[in-house]
Amino acid sequence: MAKVVCNFLSYSLNRAVDITVVLPSVTCPEALGMGNGPATHVLPDKFPVVYLLHGFANNHAQWTGYTNVELYAEERRIAIVNISAENKAYAKVGADDFKRFVSEELPEFVTNYFPISTAPEDTYIAGLSMGGYGTLMHGLTHPERYHAIGAFSAGLGINPVAFAADPMGQAQEKTDPEYDLHVLAQAVADSGAEFPPIYSACGMDDFLFEANRAFAAELTKLGADVTWKEVPGFGHEWRFWDQQVEQFLDWIPRDDVYAKMGKRSC
Repeated sequence: MAKVVCNFLSYSLNRAVDITVVLPSVTCPEALGMGNGPATHVLPDKFPVVYLLHGFANNHAQWTGYTNVELYAEERRIAIVNISAENKAYAKVGADDFKRFVSEELPEFVTNYFPISTAPEDTYIAGLSMGGYGTLMHGLTHPERYHAIGAFSAGLGINPVAFAADPMGQAQEKTDPEYDLHVLAQAVADSGAEFPPIYSACGMDDFLFEANRAFAAELTKLGADVTWKEVPGFGHEWRFWDQQVEQFLDWIPRDDVYAKMGKRSC
């Protein structure tokens, strides 16, 4: 496995940003010539990718620091991309256009600098809490870009502008329809577009549980293919998200060359 922590100048944000990119090994062990076949760094194809979004007060380092996602990516031969989006809910807040950054610039950067596929059928997005909101907002805005999406303990009612100003007590101003998940879901249904398959999960002790269960039902009613997981004994916590990201990686539909190699056991 290769883990690359990268800082680059963003034209969407007009400043340097940090990302982490996890790339699985081609062979196992990759340089010792032991295991299945000869050791090599030559790729049979570009890697499928999950853009994995963090929650409130986190950055690009938390997913790889607090979970075993590096191991899960290595076993399943899939790339992971983490970014730092501050507390801006992956939206445009003032001069910080994180919506454009996630939607356009980030995929452009990573697919040109790393061996990562540009194909929608190889592209997934997922996230926890604020990142779960960002996942759903981007996935419902551009359903054609993602083969599947995953939202863990999603902060469904986030108003990005108010959230950035006061995350613990958002102002009760009306959310722009561009960022209202109910409006975006209805727009997908009304357009006749196909929803990407959606994996939604929340711990039953989480303060966001009822909202997540209700939104999963709403998406199902609108015609989305929703896999809903409600798990007893968990609140808003990393042990739950570690469990769920592994299950999401096993759940996602894949037909890439690496999936056909099977899950790595070493």
